[in-house]
Amino acid sequence: MHQPDLLDELGAQLHPAIIAIDGPAASGKSTVGFRLANALDYLFFDTGVMYRAVTWAALARGVAIDDETAIGALAHAITIDILPPQPNQHDGRHTTVLVDGEDVTWLIRAPEVDRNVSAVSAYPEVRTAMTAKQRAIAQRYGRGDAEKRGIVMVGRDIGTVVMPDAPLKLYVDAAPEERARRRHQELAKQGKHIPYAEVLADMVRRDRIDSERALSPLRRAEDAIRIDNSTQSAEDTLAQAIDALRTAVDASLVQQDRN
Repeated sequence: MHQPDLLDELGAQLHPAIIAIDGPAASGKSTVGFRLANALDYLFFDTGVMYRAVTWAALARGVAIDDETAIGALAHAITIDILPPQPNQHDGRHTTVLVDGEDVTWLIRAPEVDRNVSAVSAYPEVRTAMTAKQRAIAQRYGRGDAEKRGIVMVGRDIGTVVMPDAPLKLYVDAAPEERARRRHQELAKQGKHIPYAEVLADMVRRDRIDSERALSPLRRAEDAIRIDNSTQSAEDTLAQAIDALRTAVDASLVQQDRN
């Protein structure tokens, strides 16, 4: 069986069709998540876009970023939807992000959003609201009730908080030094020449904040398969993810036979 046929079959057999991928910054989780979603014809969903969407909505509507109560209320009130790109959309987007029906896919990448999203995403009510919205999107795609037959969700608390019952959970990791090297190169390509030592220090600081926060800390779910891609290619990482998917599908079929 050729790999495309194998992937097509695996994608059809995963029930519910939900794959959760967590990991620290610059670990390569988004890269493998996007490639896996494309291979399976699943929706790729980087859950960080939802926090950007709330931040953009607050800025657009004149809500003060330091008004935690108002931001929390806004997060609950707005409708956020995640859709696959349409055939006529060739602008490099991985997904389409809608806020109350408005396409904000590129608006949420504005520098002002960059500067404020960390503060917004730290508010407990925002995280509570986004968890509920992420879960609803995952369940819709996982049941096969949406434009794609499944979903690959990428974040920091997907397997532990958002979708703890996902049939496949991956934890993609890499050494801090390697993740800092990748981020350093990425910034350089953007014309931002920041010393490597500074990038590494910021990476370590961010890891500590993500791991030690009281609400939804970054951690590996007990049943998540860890993939360390510190020294391997993106192709090797994808191959490990596919192997993990095959194992998850086999286990699911065995369970179905027992029932």
